[in-house]
Parts: sequence; structure tokens; C-alpha cells
Amino acid sequence: MDTVFIRELRADAVIGVYDWERSIRQTLVLDLEMAWDNRPAAAGDTIGRALDYAAVSGRVIEYIEGSSYQLLETLAENLAALVLSEFGVPWLRLRLCKPGAVQQARDVGVLIERGARPA
Repeated sequence: MDTVFIRELRADAVIGVYDWERSIRQTLVLDLEMAWDNRPAAAGDTIGRALDYAAVSGRVIEYIEGSSYQLLETLAENLAALVLSEFGVPWLRLRLCKPGAVQQARDVGVLIERGARPA
């Protein structure tokens, strides 16, 4: 199986458990790897049979920027479910980071895999 990926996608969200976090927007960074059979798109050289990473990116940004969660874990689970269902992706690996959340670290976050990875 092939992989379509998006790296370092940025979107602003209300995210966090502290009162001060609930009153601001913070930039989140997302990496996404999605299983997809690229052969049909390559054979016809057409976007209609490809996993449109621009469409996925736009939808993910729209969802994140319209969200308000306390935990990255909740947002990551809901993003994974969205991509799996709306884009027909059989498997994905999603890395969601919150830069600056721990002063001594570049970023912190979660890494999840959902769906069944095709052989």
C-alpha cells in the first residue's frame, strides 16, 4: 500500500485545560500519513482517483480552527475519525503537536494510528 502524507500542517485552536488557554487560540502542528492506492490515479494522471491532500488539508484546518477541546487526545481521535470517514482512508497515522506547551521542549503531543493498514 502507498502512503500519502501531509507534514507540519498548522492551524489555530482553542485547546487546553487551564483557564488562560480557554481564552486564546494556540497554533497546533499536525503530521498525517494515510494509506492509499496511488496506482489508479497514476494510471490516469487524474486527481479524481487520487487522495487529494489539498482537500484533506483544508478540511482538517477547518475542523481544528472550529474546535474547542481541553485535550489533544480528544482532538486527535476526532480528526482521525473525520479523515477515515470523509475521505475513505483505510488507515492513518496522525501526529498532533502543541508547540510551547512545555517550555523545555520544542513541542509535545500525541501520535495515534487508526484503521487497518492494508498490506
